[in-house]
Amino acid sequence: MNNNSASSSEILDQLVALTSQLMSKHNHEPTENPVLTLSQKIKQQLKSGQISFDNLQEIIQHLRDSAFLSHAIHLRKYVNNPDKEIIESRIEATIQNIVQQATTSCKSNTKESFETFRSLVEVSQFAAVFTAHPTFSIANTVYTALADIASHPIDEDTRVPFFSTHRRAEAPTLKEELDLAIHAIERARNALDMFNRYLFETAQKYWPDYWTSLTPCSILLSSWVGYDTDGRTDIGWWDSLNIRLKMKELQLQRLHHQLEPIENGIDELKQRVSLALKTVKKQRQQCPANDNPDQFSDFARELIENRQDALLSSDDLIPLFDQALTQVSENYKIDLLIARAGFISHGMSLCHTHVRLNSVQIHNMARQRLGITSNPDNRSHTRTLFNTINTALENVTPIPVDFGSLITEKASASTLMMLLTQIIKHVDTKTPIRFLIAETENGYTLLVALWLARLFGIEKQIEISPLFETDNALQHGANIIEQALRSPHWRDYLRHTGKLCLQFGYSDSGRFIGQISATYQIEKLRQKIAALLNKYELTEVNLILFDTHGESMGRGGHPFSMEDRLKYLSPKKTELVFEKHGICTRQETSFQGGDGYLLFGSQAMANATISIIAKHIYNFDLDEEDPIYEESDFSADFFSTISSEMKELVKDKGYGTLLSVFGPALIDRTGSRPAVRQSDTSSSVTTIKHPRQLRAIPNNAILQQLGWCANTLQGLGTAASANPETFQEMLQHSPRFKRSLDFARHALKHSNSTVLRAIIYMLDPGIWLDRANSEDDPNLRESYLSLAKGLRRMDLWASTQATFQRVQADNITLLSIWEEAPSMDAKEILLHAIRLTIIEEIWMLSTQIPYFSPYHDFSREALETKILSLEIPTALNVLLHVFPQAEEHVSDLYFYEPKAPRNEGAYAMDDRQIFKPIQRNFDLIREISVALIHRLHAFG
Repeated sequence: MNNNSASSSEILDQLVALTSQLMSKHNHEPTENPVLTLSQKIKQQLKSGQISFDNLQEIIQHLRDSAFLSHAIHLRKYVNNPDKEIIESRIEATIQNIVQQATTSCKSNTKESFETFRSLVEVSQFAAVFTAHPTFSIANTVYTALADIASHPIDEDTRVPFFSTHRRAEAPTLKEELDLAIHAIERARNALDMFNRYLFETAQKYWPDYWTSLTPCSILLSSWVGYDTDGRTDIGWWDSLNIRLKMKELQLQRLHHQLEPIENGIDELKQRVSLALKTVKKQRQQCPANDNPDQFSDFARELIENRQDALLSSDDLIPLFDQALTQVSENYKIDLLIARAGFISHGMSLCHTHVRLNSVQIHNMARQRLGITSNPDNRSHTRTLFNTINTALENVTPIPVDFGSLITEKASASTLMMLLTQIIKHVDTKTPIRFLIAETENGYTLLVALWLARLFGIEKQIEISPLFETDNALQHGANIIEQALRSPHWRDYLRHTGKLCLQFGYSDSGRFIGQISATYQIEKLRQKIAALLNKYELTEVNLILFDTHGESMGRGGHPFSMEDRLKYLSPKKTELVFEKHGICTRQETSFQGGDGYLLFGSQAMANATISIIAKHIYNFDLDEEDPIYEESDFSADFFSTISSEMKELVKDKGYGTLLSVFGPALIDRTGSRPAVRQSDTSSSVTTIKHPRQLRAIPNNAILQQLGWCANTLQGLGTAASANPETFQEMLQHSPRFKRSLDFARHALKHSNSTVLRAIIYMLDPGIWLDRANSEDDPNLRESYLSLAKGLRRMDLWASTQATFQRVQADNITLLSIWEEAPSMDAKEILLHAIRLTIIEEIWMLSTQIPYFSPYHDFSREALETKILSLEIPTALNVLLHVFPQAEEHVSDLYFYEPKAPRNEGAYAMDDRQIFKPIQRNFDLIREISVALIHRLHAFG
């Protein structure tokens, strides 16, 4: 590598070869850390001029683009190639399965077989829920390009579009999140229309006398974008109202466009839809952007006086649809039926609505409105709490709501329920709204939510749904449900709505008890809840099972294929348990942010995804053999061991330090919620003492960036070593166990203990003291001593080293048992090594910053800590105030006197030689992070 004229591509090939060589040598002679060695060699070549900074930047871009292409290839494989012929074949086979099921015991063209067919396609069996949160990790143009490439065949000639950066310019706004969600939902609606067209054509063929009465709605779409206020302060209730009106407008607009090409016989229907669309547009224009009482008074008049013109229910159009079907020509009947099906199944909105609050907000409301001050977490208060809330439910008298009462309400839970009351009265009177409650750990929470819905008279339109996500909630979820079921009010509520809605989360559960263990606990909890419905004679109630996870390896979405993901979420064994009790279920799954929306990122991708979902829900074979359920002792011990080991890791002081030392600095802010649950604007470093201080998605994303996916891997070695023979047997023969371990396969492919150890070595003051000791250059020696002093003050080394030893011991055990386990490849290791080189460069540059007096309590020591923690934006922002730069355009202006010398260069050299290089290097660090996101095929 001594050829100064070598191209960046040639240098990259040489670096990849060097990476492989060092890793191979380490495997046989583990005497030094190969990642640190590689990082130092890159540093030496930069110093000698063998590699220029431009070379390094081009190498990072090449590795990023290569990872982008692998991401596109993976995405294409994930949906089994979104080619039109494959999608059509899948749908045709799926519909034939439905027909066969309908005609098994009778002739295909009889009324009886049609009613069976109708019962299969007119019952909602699946919902795709579009959620946001901070998971938009790359620029929108890059997402678009990724989905576009994945939608077409990929070969060696496929060209990757070049972007100077794949990073977002800034965190997405609520409006941007909504726009991204709407685009995905519209493609999903198009895909549902496509599926329904096949259903209608098949029904017309088999049941020509009955087919026009069909209204399929087997797959629904929902969204909580703009309605989920758990952990967010950027969504006012007026924003949610405006968004809900927008979704109504989009639904009417969609219907208007679908009806437009249809000729003759539907004029009255068209006119009625046009009137509704015009009215809703005017309502939206009047909707205030804040809680200004005067503006809301004007808006209320527009909303309420014209509510009938705007349509209040999908039922309002059914007579006009029926009339149109008798008058429209045969050529347009299927088009009309498709429009009707999509409209009726989603009501007065482009998709169904989910709102979400935290249980704490529900409890605060009970304290304010009911005077209940007892702590629900205190078991000694349990009897009193339930007696009090049941009495309140018995005696509650509904109260009216207007926008004036809504404006003056201060409690979050009451505000949200009052908003839903207004939506139900004036926007959509029929379609139910899901009310999700995060961190539900007591049945009391559900009864308080029911009391609140009853107080405003909307309990029949609200689907109250607890989120089981924490370790405690998963362990005691069945008790939580039973606590509520003991109340006759809750049982009556379930009978009236006909549904028990449950939400299962993988973010907190995965990061605190381990991703693989969380899956096992959720499956067991579902089976217990099925038994409870049987015990309380509520088996006629439909059970809605909503899995709220992203699509990444660490958050519950299966890493290898959409088909495996759906099977993984809904194991055959659990389906048989529900069937045994006579319980009908509906599966729901979230498509979260950038990762999830990619599956609907083009029309081809959306068509493929919906076709796979349809194939899954109409797979009538429930006889899959799986030996894991025969080995109940093994599975219980295996998953509980993982849970126990992960809990111990979470309690480890060094684990929190690892998450925070570079932590959120490695990733751009990717959503409206801050990564760390505290302010990051102070002069002190943002130190995480416990992972709970960090939000779940950045928690998982940081682990990926550190090169060790602990939330998926920790405890696996210990669990497998307890019974290695059975472990291998299940891995080979159990579909359920294998799908769970697929997460570990993917995690191991993107985890390497030498990478993690190299990062921890960087935190060791001794490393820098050794370099100072062997350095002849007095300036470099002083820089190394300064870094050692700063790191010693931060006191990171001992705890993180102890954590590494815990992680390493478990990994060694796992690899001794799982010999075919995958490993990180040379290009990914090289990315980590380059980033360590750049981090060192930033640190060394920071030692050259001139001394300055404390600035607004921001000292030189605070600056050093910020930079060692890579909180570069904060540090540079302070430095630009301490060392201000002159305005560049001053020299071009004339001030009507002879030009005097300009003191523009006071800190220009510092800016040119220190500050700008630090910023440039930090940008590269985050570009590497994006490259790693592509390699993992997901974020968080």
